Amino acid sequence: MLDPKLLRESPEIVRAAIARKHLDVDLDAVLALDTTWRALLAEVEALRAKQKAANNEMAAAKKGSPEFLAKVQEMKAVSQEIKAKEENLNFTQEKWNAAMLALPNIPHSSVPDGRTPEENQVFATNGSIEATSPHALPHWEIAGFSNLVDFPRGAKVTGAGFPFLIGDGAKLSRSLLQFFLDEDVKAGYTEVSPPIFVNAASATATGQLPDKEGQMYETVDKLYAVPTAEVPLTNFFRDEILDEDALPVCRCAYTPCFRREAGSYGKDVRGLNRVHQFDKVELLKWVHPSSSYDELDKLRNDAERLLQKLELPYRVLLMCGGDLGFSQSKKYDLEVWAAGQKRWLEVSSCSNFESFQARRAQIRFRAKATGKPELVHTLNGSGLAVPRVLAALLENNLQADGRVKIPAALVPYFGKDYLSFK
Repeated sequence: MLDPKLLRESPEIVRAAIARKHLDVDLDAVLALDTTWRALLAEVEALRAKQKAANNEMAAAKKGSPEFLAKVQEMKAVSQEIKAKEENLNFTQEKWNAAMLALPNIPHSSVPDGRTPEENQVFATNGSIEATSPHALPHWEIAGFSNLVDFPRGAKVTGAGFPFLIGDGAKLSRSLLQFFLDEDVKAGYTEVSPPIFVNAASATATGQLPDKEGQMYETVDKLYAVPTAEVPLTNFFRDEILDEDALPVCRCAYTPCFRREAGSYGKDVRGLNRVHQFDKVELLKWVHPSSSYDELDKLRNDAERLLQKLELPYRVLLMCGGDLGFSQSKKYDLEVWAAGQKRWLEVSSCSNFESFQARRAQIRFRAKATGKPELVHTLNGSGLAVPRVLAALLENNLQADGRVKIPAALVPYFGKDYLSFK
């Protein structure tokens, strides 16, 4: 959520943010609602002050005296007026809260302008796509792939996008998760095993609500299956005040992730490219505002290091305003090269939300200089998502004999140098 003070004092900054993100938000209506809400609040507060003064005068007057009885009648009238005004104020405040939640975060000055993914900027590249296997195939076309990943039976049991991982497919997925977590802990993150269902307050705090309702799986008692561990992790410190000396706090967590959205059609959703349930390790930081962009660079480097150790060619994209996302101030996407498909696959997004999530969640630290609470900045990134990393490993490392060479860093986890589809 944006600072209401920013909205009132610098609405042009908010208007420019909406334009840069190419969102449809009626800022003039929000500003008018804010004016109405503040006027109603001032009226109610004035009436409450009048009520308090009358109470004091009644206490000083003789009980049963004409002055006392007159004050009683005055109090009744004031109480009725307050009740009527409060009903209108509460109704208006609900509309105000909803309007404020609909305002996007402000893009950082370094975010490039643009409307579509094609206008994202290539920030960095690593590795050679020509060095991948000359025998590469799209992973779903590799002979024996269905022995590792069974989509038809997953669809029978649950629905499309919920595959079974079998044998070495399950073991390689588990090996990747353990590798990711071990590397993240070495980099200074504390491992957490969070709940995989969250309430509406948690989803609202991180920006999933009211924005991505249609993409989340909801239970009958209004709990949401996590689309990413970002949601429960961020809310770990909701409504708390941290010590300034404790910052930055760095956590990592593995969860299965659940998303309704299926993306586009054709090759974009073939095989492991896009599924409704997948495994992912998330990196999250609560940081001091003065260091949040340095911490974003460190976070991105931590995610990149995993791809480097897996010997996967990748590139880093700096997202343009139109592809940035509702809640982010700045975001990098990490994409691996899938040699069989001859295309890039996103495996991580590393984002700085500044105080946007922290204001919703009321996550603060107590500044030593002033003794007053201030909002932290929150950052997160995938470290990493399994399915597309798995797809790239299968495609890039496919050998002439049909086996897949396992990267050296992963061999201690997988237990052998090659994966066989037989």
